[in-house]
Amino acid sequence: MTDGLDALNAATKRILSYQPRPQKRKALTAPSAVCKPRLLDLFCCAGGAGIGYSQAGFEVVGVDIKPQPNYPLPFIQADALTLDPKFIALFDVVHASPPCQAYSDLAKRNGNAEEWPRLIEPVRDMLIRSSLPYVIENVDGAPLLNAVVLCGTMFPELRVLRHRLFEANFEIVPPPHKKHPKVHTFDRRKSHFGKTDEWKDFVQVTGGGNCTIAAAREAMGIDWMTKNEINESIPPAYTRFIGRELLRQLSFSEQESAKSYRNA
Repeated sequence: MTDGLDALNAATKRILSYQPRPQKRKALTAPSAVCKPRLLDLFCCAGGAGIGYSQAGFEVVGVDIKPQPNYPLPFIQADALTLDPKFIALFDVVHASPPCQAYSDLAKRNGNAEEWPRLIEPVRDMLIRSSLPYVIENVDGAPLLNAVVLCGTMFPELRVLRHRLFEANFEIVPPPHKKHPKVHTFDRRKSHFGKTDEWKDFVQVTGGGNCTIAAAREAMGIDWMTKNEINESIPPAYTRFIGRELLRQLSFSEQESAKSYRNA
């Protein structure tokens, strides 16, 4: 990036309705009608994570190295790993979903995991240096620390089996993980072929084609993505849950600090 922070900050000013906050940071508070906490959505792709945080009450800006014409929120095309720390400091929270291919079961089966970048460690280092609350999301098998698993069975509005790991520097207590049901299939070799309904039963949203794109969108709570985009996305319900949990914890922490101050 030629202009570094100046270019990114100028883009941020164009897409946000208010000026960047002073560098002296205030405690993050629950969303209000006046000002929402700002979240930086790194490796944002088509916005599954970003929309969930937006629904939780954050003002979200996405960053991805590739153009993302279907990203439904303010977007900046840039390399996440070269962002100026001063730009990152303009936000209150950072979420990162670095590429998962190197850690995926498919790459392990094909023996080509080394062909993909392994970015979790450098991303974690960058987020720790920011001193901000952060979340890193990736697939089963990724080297995340003290990660929790979220699954579609944990959310009554979802009908998708999609495990994702979440590492955070704050506590995430996941909902109960329910038993996996049989999923709708187009595979005639499966014993339950023809006995399920893609509009009522669980589905697996993968490249193999276990359901139609329309049914996948309904099951995931996503109505704006292409087939390839939704294959790699997470349901917004996952990050809506995490975002609300973070806001609840920080609001409680502020209340306790205020109580301690009054009692001093």
